[in-house]
Amino acid sequence: MKINYKIAITFLVVAIAAMIWLAGSIKENNEDRVILNLTPEIEHVDRAENEKWARYYPRQYGSWMKTKESDNVQDMLEEKSQLAVLWAGYGFSKDYNAPRGHFYAIQDNTNTLRTGAPVDGKTGPMPTACWSCKSPDVPRMIEEDGKLEYFSGKWAKYGSEIKNTIGCYNCHNPKTAELEVHVPFLNEGLVAAGLPTFEESTHQEKRSLVCAACHSEYYFKKEKWTDEEGNEKLAKVVTFPWQNGLTVEGAEKYYDEVEHVDFKNKISGVPVLKAQHPGYELFRTGIHGQKGVSCADCHMPYTQEGSVKYSDHQLQNPLNTMDRSCMPCHRESEEKLKGVVARKYERKDELHEIAMDNLAKAHLEIAKAMEVGASDEELKETRALVRRGQWRWDYAVASHASFFHAPEETLRILSVANDFAMQARIEIVGLLASKGVMNYSAPDFDTKEKAQKLAGVPLEKLVAAKLEFKRTLEKEWNKQAVEKGNWSEDTKNTIEKNDLKASYTIEK
Repeated sequence: MKINYKIAITFLVVAIAAMIWLAGSIKENNEDRVILNLTPEIEHVDRAENEKWARYYPRQYGSWMKTKESDNVQDMLEEKSQLAVLWAGYGFSKDYNAPRGHFYAIQDNTNTLRTGAPVDGKTGPMPTACWSCKSPDVPRMIEEDGKLEYFSGKWAKYGSEIKNTIGCYNCHNPKTAELEVHVPFLNEGLVAAGLPTFEESTHQEKRSLVCAACHSEYYFKKEKWTDEEGNEKLAKVVTFPWQNGLTVEGAEKYYDEVEHVDFKNKISGVPVLKAQHPGYELFRTGIHGQKGVSCADCHMPYTQEGSVKYSDHQLQNPLNTMDRSCMPCHRESEEKLKGVVARKYERKDELHEIAMDNLAKAHLEIAKAMEVGASDEELKETRALVRRGQWRWDYAVASHASFFHAPEETLRILSVANDFAMQARIEIVGLLASKGVMNYSAPDFDTKEKAQKLAGVPLEKLVAAKLEFKRTLEKEWNKQAVEKGNWSEDTKNTIEKNDLKASYTIEK
């Protein structure tokens, strides 16, 4: 066989060039990896400013910035009109949107009608504790002011201090980048539950616990204290109700023991427990939690770029990154897994709607009984049933992706919630009959407008006040934050440019 030496030599030269390029690329990536591992300490003043971490962790920061893409405002009061009735008399009946990306945590907290329209640092409906899971500035304020002072006073008190959104320092040590929690209530909750503290936990457990610091059920425990100047104050401290275990029944038992009530329903007088977002508690009961899978495994999957492997900080729905989030463990096709998740959601949502309808009607039927003369004593047991049912319904749905994290437990809780609601409605029928009222039908609440009217929500007034706050006090906060060095001018400009979405209209 005759060999074409010119072709062979050309092929050999190309192969050698490719090997040289590949070796250079590997060397470059290895050098890049070494540089990334040489992470000098980020100074104290920079801890909360997420953009300052980008120099040392460019890939992680770049992926974190993509949380800005999750910018859709989903008005849940519009989609689930029953909510305004269930939460009548509470802030959530005014405004409640589905969670957006972490990039918007401070904006959404500031924009929501729930935080009201303060005119100074001492006014407004909400306490300082409402900042606690929204910013890496929070640990700084706890360090500077002390825990009890931080938890005392109004939300507006820290308007110019807490400006940087959820980011690097919420979960990481600035010297080593190791996982670390900088707020006290997680370890306090773990100790109360008899569980290992964050520091005593394994690395894999920490990859869920940094999320649990915020994605857990909590309430504001009242603590009286006296400051150094002798002033008596009241702190409202973020507290996890884990003393009786991390279950819906355990939390309810705790709240009953301390006689806690989040609010009295304005329509029915029911002493309501408002669930926050017990995602971690429900996650632990599901198959992923039982098998030792962490939150980060699915929501922050590892990504490979050359020889550099890092955790994707976009923090999104795992179905958007199935090749990295799901398929390393599952052997089914992506389409089959998506179908499984869809069916879980359909089942949860069907029972969710049934329970909400019955609970909302129970509130309105109690109101009718009050109207025709039923006493508090006559309504005591009925209200207790609604409290128990609404607590379970709220616990199941406030954890957001409970239908995926723990479908069996979620359906169990919703079923029991609906059972309590039906027991209450049956009792009300008898009570109404004893007052001469037969075949009563609750008024319609099939739109947000109808439901908020029943709940007595003065929406137009609330929106006007909020817009005035945004034109005045918030602008001053932003200016002061930059002057104090708590916020960069670039970040301020970026945030203000993106500050145009809410459940109501924000004018430029």
